[in-house]
Amino acid sequence: MTKKVAKAFAPGAISSFFEICRTNPDGSAITDLDHIGAIGGGFGLQLGVHTKVSVEETSENSIQVSINNRLAPEAKVTKNAAQRILSKVFKKYTVIVEHQIDVPIGMGFGTSAGGALTTCLALKEVLDLPLTYNQIGKLAHLTEIQSQTGLGTVSSLSVGGGLILVTEPGAPGVCKIDRIPLSPDYVIVAGFYDFKISKTILSSASNQRNVINRYGMQTLADILEQPSAEKFLSCCWQFAQKAGFASKRTCNLVRLAEKAGAVGAAQNMIGEAVHALVLEEKAFSVIEAFKQVLPENQVLCCKVDFQGVRLVNNDNKATI
Repeated sequence: MTKKVAKAFAPGAISSFFEICRTNPDGSAITDLDHIGAIGGGFGLQLGVHTKVSVEETSENSIQVSINNRLAPEAKVTKNAAQRILSKVFKKYTVIVEHQIDVPIGMGFGTSAGGALTTCLALKEVLDLPLTYNQIGKLAHLTEIQSQTGLGTVSSLSVGGGLILVTEPGAPGVCKIDRIPLSPDYVIVAGFYDFKISKTILSSASNQRNVINRYGMQTLADILEQPSAEKFLSCCWQFAQKAGFASKRTCNLVRLAEKAGAVGAAQNMIGEAVHALVLEEKAFSVIEAFKQVLPENQVLCCKVDFQGVRLVNNDNKATI
């Protein structure tokens, strides 16, 4: 059999606030994984996860994953996502998944969701499976839930980009998503420290989770009262502080961004990183402000993505 290849791209996905949704109103656990998720909001980025999937027919299924040209046996979310797609076909395949990731990993840029979703989309394409975006997204969502690497990022990536609000939780097709209109004249400038925050709170029943949910619910209500980019970022930064995520270093980055002319800034969920929304003409000032306290390779600037996950051609242009 000739090797078949397909490629997909998922924007980087910054979550600016969230509420963990694993229980029913009566406190009982949600048993349908399609309905587990998060409410929240954030931005899609034109930097993200580029995935190439190659398959050849063989006698037994095997999956190999690499990240940025390095074999990545630890990439269990991607491997599990591929296995979900392979379970839908009778033939056996050798699958090679190659991720090129141009945002920081494990710092709140949505790389695990992006990896799972692009793998499912590209593998669906190369195997010619009849699946919709919501059906593909559900497979990636279930993989993230069971791997405890995320809650709602797949849903936002599945249906588009821009400044996204997830107003009801769940997998694609179950959740409800809205957007705050955003001019393409804006860019995101992000600064991040080399420190990864544990995501165990996504599954724990701790007091911190209760605090997060209380302020997450209030944040969404406050944003919807006056939905604008400025209000969104102001509310999200308050959320980070009240929910206990803000550190001295992220507080300093937010102050630097606002002083340099950003519309607003908030902390990545979950990571010791800050994202600022800036008119493109003022981006240099915010970048330079961040570089006062961070090395150049820990500051990034990119445009907002308005499309969401998509297949790409070999020349890396999105298919229409």
